[in-house]
Amino acid sequence: MNEIKKHKTKWLYWFFLAIAIIAVYKTLDSLGYIFDFLGGFFHIIAPFLAGILIAYLFYIPARSIEGIIRKTEVKFVRKKARVISIALVYIIALLLLILIVQVILPVVLSSVGDLANNLQGYYSTAMYKLNNLPDDSIIKKDILAQAIDTLRNIDLKQYLNIKDITQYAMGILSVAGSIFNIFVAIVVSIYLLAERREILVFIKKLAFVIFNKKAFESIGKYFNSTNQIFFNFIAGQLLDAVVVGTILSIAFSIMGLKYAPLLGFIIGLFNMIPYFGAIIGVVISALITLISGGVAQTVWMIIITIVLQQIDANIINPKILGNSLKISPLIVIAAVTIGGAYFGVIGMFLAVPIAAAFKIIVIDLIDYKLEKKKAVKKDGLN
Repeated sequence: MNEIKKHKTKWLYWFFLAIAIIAVYKTLDSLGYIFDFLGGFFHIIAPFLAGILIAYLFYIPARSIEGIIRKTEVKFVRKKARVISIALVYIIALLLLILIVQVILPVVLSSVGDLANNLQGYYSTAMYKLNNLPDDSIIKKDILAQAIDTLRNIDLKQYLNIKDITQYAMGILSVAGSIFNIFVAIVVSIYLLAERREILVFIKKLAFVIFNKKAFESIGKYFNSTNQIFFNFIAGQLLDAVVVGTILSIAFSIMGLKYAPLLGFIIGLFNMIPYFGAIIGVVISALITLISGGVAQTVWMIIITIVLQQIDANIINPKILGNSLKISPLIVIAAVTIGGAYFGVIGMFLAVPIAAAFKIIVIDLIDYKLEKKKAVKKDGLN
């Protein structure tokens, strides 16, 4: 009887193994169809995903504005606090978009276009000065010549003229779908913001049903912490970049630098990446200033930028970000390095808040294990 049972078990094992192998083979054989299906599915839900992203970015500003409005003495305004806060957030976002498109972007693109048109002249001037350097100069001619030649071969017009940027923008819109999809994304984000309390209550109830009490409390704690970290970091870095870029653009304009708005934009943009971003922005700006304004202007540009970055690192950035991250510089450098190596610029930017959130989980896990060991030790002594 036992032999028959073992025989049946053996055949069932081989039968299910064969089915599993066939299933895996068919899955791999149909991988193209599966990817096509997933691609089509994500294309359909893209407006909803975009709406969720917009609602996430606008959630904390809308909540803060709503809290302020609810303190007013006008009863009607208090009753409509949520609607008014959502409307104000979208109006502010629209005004910022108009400001970028109508004021900031044309100035930056004009500087880029002018730089591209004059690049050949700058190259000739730089090579003339390089060839006239004395033989015993501390500057290595061959290395500098190679660097200048590399810059010359970069076709800025191909990537950074207004026509191509317009085409890139249209390409982004086509990926998003259409004007209708953009409209759907905005409507979805408005509904999510309007019904955020009900949605959060539903998610909490669902999590409470699925998980036990301890896990539910931990999930809620980590969700709130990571959400606050991500928003504080992203919003803070954006605001800090705008402040630094604006101040430097004004300072460079007063100095008489030829591409002041472009230089301020570059340094402000790269300043969003902790530690390494500031260095990259200064190096690129220094090269542009060197070929367009000479050594003296480059030195002054670097000095002013370093001074402002020190003020930013010690005063402006801490005031904007506060103590939301609370991670050591060593962890930040490691996170930015790893994030940049695997995911490029986006990885460098998002690595810091991810590291901060991961740090909270690790510290809580260590504290939990220590408390558990202390409890076991105490029970052993008793």
